[in-house]
Amino acid sequence: MVLKSLKSLLVAVFSVFMLSFLNPLFAKDSPGNGEKLRPGDILMEHIMDAHEFHIITINDNEIVIPLPVILYSPEKGFDFFSSSKFNHRHDVYHGYRIIDDEYLAQLKAQGIDTKKNRLSAGKLIAVNADGSWDANAKYYDLSITRNVIQLLISSILLILVMINIAKKYTKNGSTKAPSGFQNALEPVITFIRDDVAKSNLGSKYEKYMPYLLTVFFFILINNIIGLIPGTANVTGNIAFTAVLGVISFIAILASSNKHYWGHIFNPPGVPGFVKFILVPVEFLSIFTKPFALIIRLFANMVAGHMIITCLVLLIFIFGALNLGAGYGFSPVSLAFCIFIYFIEILVAFLQAYIFTNLTAVFIGQAMEGGHDTHHEEDHVVI
Repeated sequence: MVLKSLKSLLVAVFSVFMLSFLNPLFAKDSPGNGEKLRPGDILMEHIMDAHEFHIITINDNEIVIPLPVILYSPEKGFDFFSSSKFNHRHDVYHGYRIIDDEYLAQLKAQGIDTKKNRLSAGKLIAVNADGSWDANAKYYDLSITRNVIQLLISSILLILVMINIAKKYTKNGSTKAPSGFQNALEPVITFIRDDVAKSNLGSKYEKYMPYLLTVFFFILINNIIGLIPGTANVTGNIAFTAVLGVISFIAILASSNKHYWGHIFNPPGVPGFVKFILVPVEFLSIFTKPFALIIRLFANMVAGHMIITCLVLLIFIFGALNLGAGYGFSPVSLAFCIFIYFIEILVAFLQAYIFTNLTAVFIGQAMEGGHDTHHEEDHVVI
């Protein structure tokens, strides 16, 4: 009964999200308005970071939550103001503006290579007095964007939840059965301990449990929040996954020993002439491991959002050909979107597990003292 109610709630929430997403597209990009549908621009704007939280657009009236803009320029110094000063990306303020679709079209009409210059809708740029793009301006954008806000929210949630659970364990110990949220998280923590940490790290698993649990729950919380309508897809940002990958890379190197480096620079049992080929490959594998962690999480989390957005855009692509076809395809698109949305909930848990498990695998390989030693430690743990 509870599961059915939860499913109904998720369907209702996602349906509201779909309606809020469809409305601005109908208002701006319907064939009757004389504007050409730009699926690529809409798709990128949806998954990229922004200086505001866009809630909904009703009859060309946008409801947004503005965020602080913090800029530093060697010529002007610091600028601190609200993103509402840009009037939904339409105005210039203190020599800066945020690119909207109309301004982006103007840049392309002027012959400016927007891809080469990394100019896209939603990006903050410096402009001249006449409103033209100032390509020579030097400035640093230190703004608190929606990705930053969401990271702060997820960090606070993680800290509050874990502190609350830790207090219960400190107070009750093993004398009282877990209750509430503690009861929900304890199997997950036990799973990470037994099937991830112990399986890959052997008797040294306790040393790495704090990091593995932090990584798992931090990724999971951000994945789940990213599925809520109106929020940002933080784990679909390459900068976020890169930081996690670098931290895991440092943990891997810090756990390595001479046996690990000996296998890389002097592989045992390999002919000398083969080592000239194998050693560079093994050395390169040091960097491909964290790179795989970074790309895997980024690609999987951004893919689901792109698929849902593309399914929505298909309504308007068909509608541009024939209005009846657009309305006729709407139920099909909505059904597929809901299906993908539920798949994304599964992926949110799966990708948090995969990143944590592979991190444990790579750390275990780095601190491995030889095949015999590793098997002996695993035998003792069992």
